[in-house]
Amino acid sequence: MSNSAKTEAVLTLHRFGMGPRPGSIAAVGTDPRGALIAELDRPLVLSAAASLPTSAKAYRTVADANARRTARAKQAQQQAKKQQMAAAPAASSDQGQAQAQTEGQAQGYSEQKDAAEMAAKQAADAIPDPGRPIYLQEAKLRTEAALAADIGFAERLVWFWSNHFCVSANRIQSMSGAYEREAVRANALGRFVDLLQAVEGHPAMLFYLDHLESMGANSTAGINRSRGLNENFAREIMELHTLGVRTGYTQDDVISFANVLTGWTLVPPGADPQHGGEFTFNPRLHEPGGQTVLGKRYEQDDAEQGRAVLRDLAAHPATATHVATKLARHFVADEPPPALVEQMAKTFRDTEGDLKQVAITMVSSDDAWRGPPSKLKRPGEWVVGMVRATGITQVDPVRFTGGQELLGEALWRPPAPKGYPDDEASWIDGVGRRLDVANYFAERITGMADPQVIIEDVFASQVAPEVKQAVGRAESRQQALALLFMSADFQRR
Repeated sequence: MSNSAKTEAVLTLHRFGMGPRPGSIAAVGTDPRGALIAELDRPLVLSAAASLPTSAKAYRTVADANARRTARAKQAQQQAKKQQMAAAPAASSDQGQAQAQTEGQAQGYSEQKDAAEMAAKQAADAIPDPGRPIYLQEAKLRTEAALAADIGFAERLVWFWSNHFCVSANRIQSMSGAYEREAVRANALGRFVDLLQAVEGHPAMLFYLDHLESMGANSTAGINRSRGLNENFAREIMELHTLGVRTGYTQDDVISFANVLTGWTLVPPGADPQHGGEFTFNPRLHEPGGQTVLGKRYEQDDAEQGRAVLRDLAAHPATATHVATKLARHFVADEPPPALVEQMAKTFRDTEGDLKQVAITMVSSDDAWRGPPSKLKRPGEWVVGMVRATGITQVDPVRFTGGQELLGEALWRPPAPKGYPDDEASWIDGVGRRLDVANYFAERITGMADPQVIIEDVFASQVAPEVKQAVGRAESRQQALALLFMSADFQRR
């Protein structure tokens, strides 16, 4: 393979994949565009996913544990109160003694209350929270899929769509990983409308955007309970997930769409131990009657009303432009070439939102390859690229997710519904923290990773001369590895 072919292969792995790993340059070969497209033909499944609970099962598991914790706490409090009553001294008839006894009892009662609360807490804590282990198992599986991929283009697409349609583990930890598997991964290479329907109807999204009890003012529940409408879910779908900001919809459209979506909720886990946590449509919450959204009337009286609006939002020209812009910004440049965006948007419109074809259009366009590797990787991409270069394929999810959090991109914990940003300005101030992570990682793997081997074999010597020189002059292998990981060859794509 010529040096120019190796250079293009390395660019392919950085810009569109997860970074070079042992054997990946050979996997790209002399036809990088063909290799990227070929990867999209492989099933986007996780081999060990069968061992993980569904999102509904995970939700029920945590709800059941919380119920047991509450019951144990109440039992402990009740037992403590019984013991305190049995040990309480008899009241004195002497006034002075009675006053002293009363004051002593007040202090004793305070101490007893504290002791009862401590006993309740200890009883509850004896039942571990299953949400954290589930989250870590999901994180491990997801990360190791990225480490093992030949190129990682398909995995990058999963990561992109998961961030575009983000939920937060801070709100719904037990479901965050399963949501990505069930709604995003299963539809990332299909049609946008199917992906949109899957994510918006997923209980994790309904929970995250506080939609579970949104009810129409004239619905049965709304009249009986005097509760209100939550516009948040509808607004985020239009502004973040489909049309984009300032694309012609009004506040009236948001309110109408929010009414359309009333009734979308989940089965309470306590009410149904078999189906708790699953999506359901509750007509008691749904605003009756037709609604007008973006000038079109929707007369359905069930969940199909919301699905019909989602289908039309998916087909809207503004959605095509919004999606194409975000994809091109993520993979190619903070300010993507307008011609590339238009090519991708046209494919989106012409294929009715075929996301695989949109991705193929992107990597087939010369505009996606012309720019130098100057885009700063997000922390998650950089960390995975660093680990991939060493050939490591298994990770400790506690350490890995801790590193992600330190770098400001905690896994499945974006700061807002718009997800993590994709521009350099948002991440450049955190590059200093990457040095700490690089040093720590280099220290751990010093005995198993050789920086010269990474340069010559994994990167096929396609790194800047200054980097080779700095690595060669390093005072220790740990320092050499850290310098290599912090170089632009690792940081940018």
